[in-house]
Amino acid sequence: MWLSAEQAHRAASDAEQVAWVDESDRLLGSLTRAELRARGLIGRACFVLLFNAAGDLCVHRRSLSKALYPGYWDVAAGGMLAAGEDYAEGAARELEEELGVAGVALRDHGRFFFDHPDNRIWAAVFSAVWDGALRLQPEEVIEARFISQQQVFVELREKPYCPDSLEAFELCRGR
Repeated sequence: MWLSAEQAHRAASDAEQVAWVDESDRLLGSLTRAELRARGLIGRACFVLLFNAAGDLCVHRRSLSKALYPGYWDVAAGGMLAAGEDYAEGAARELEEELGVAGVALRDHGRFFFDHPDNRIWAAVFSAVWDGALRLQPEEVIEARFISQQQVFVELREKPYCPDSLEAFELCRGR
């Protein structure tokens, strides 16, 4: 059976070993991403809100093959932490993988627990500033653009946005 690049990426993603934690963010070990989701367990994740020098926020649309929130708009690059990876390492990796941004300073905005039936994570929130070109990972990101933070709130009434990254946005705005 032939798989598209997105399907192959999704299968590889489901098989990745990710950090498994308890309700207090204590590391318990690692599991595949698919097993963690299927069992309703908690993983570690990171979010990076990318701004330009004018203060506009990079929003992007997730690919249709994503396990969670396919086709939704997202205010942050990010994802699950690999087994043995710390929050800052994961944030730098995800920012480079999804948007092609590397070598920028990451500002730490803290952590939060997101507890929805299909998405249970302890997440760290970072922000960065970038005025260069974006290089999108096509298996994960359909399109991206910078918009004002006020425009995000307008779009929330019209377009689906990822609820976990919206919590990250609120944490970032609060610090």
